Formats: sequence, C-alpha cells, structure tokens
Amino acid sequence: MALNIVLIEPEIPNNTGNIGRLALASGSNLHLVKPFGFEIDDKRLKRAGLDYWPHLNVTYYDNIDAFFSQHHAEKMAFLSSHGKQNHWDIPFEDELFLIFGKESVGLHKSILNKHPNQLYKIPLYSAHVRSLNLANAVSIIVYEGLKHI
Repeated sequence: MALNIVLIEPEIPNNTGNIGRLALASGSNLHLVKPFGFEIDDKRLKRAGLDYWPHLNVTYYDNIDAFFSQHHAEKMAFLSSHGKQNHWDIPFEDELFLIFGKESVGLHKSILNKHPNQLYKIPLYSAHVRSLNLANAVSIIVYEGLKHI
C-alpha cells in the first residue's frame, strides 16, 4: 500500500523536507521533478527532513517531460486551487500519483489544460485565503488517501 507524492519544481526546501518526512511516515513514495528552487543538500531541507532522508523512497527527474514519459500510463490526480472537483472526490487507490505544483504558481497551465477531469482542489472557506501551504496541502491529501486504500 503506497501513494506517490509528486512535487513539480518545488521551490522551498523546508516544504520539501517536511513532505519527505510525511512520505516516510505515511509509507508513500516521493518523486521530485527539477528544476528545484534550492540545492538538494540545502541545510533547510535536511533540517526539515531531519535524519529521515536516507530512509525515504525518493526518485528524481530532470524535468516534467522525463517524469511524464516514465509514468504516462499511471493513474494520477492533479491538485490545484483551480480544480472544480473537491479532493474528497479523488478516486484513491494504491499507487495513485498525487501531483502538486510549485509553491509560487502551482501547476503549469499546460498540465491543467491537459488533465481537466483529474484536477482537484482542497476547498477553502475564506475569501481571504488563496491557497494552503504546500506541505499542509500534501498532508491533507495523503492522509485522506490512506483512509481509502
């Protein structure tokens, strides 16, 4: 039983470190798609991931095309504030790929346009909030998924 957490072009090392720790704690696999907004040996990434990073199942990709060419046949759910469906509607199953965009702009428009039926959002109940912190959003989705698989 494992979910796949995919971070496309993550920018903030603390978020990536915390998501790595979450991946290990939840039995999930972590996929990191370059370019990153930090060096993978950044002390902030290591601090957030503590000493868990060596135990993590993490795969690195040179770019978005490399990731999608390797996993084009996999089942995926794309998370974005632009989604029309709520995250409760994700058809969770073992080995599902959960795709998250970079902190500053989310997923590329080309990805949003290509996968409109697989696009989900976490509902926000305040007009004053545009989005959640990436590490918080990943946590919500992963643990919701674990309930279903």
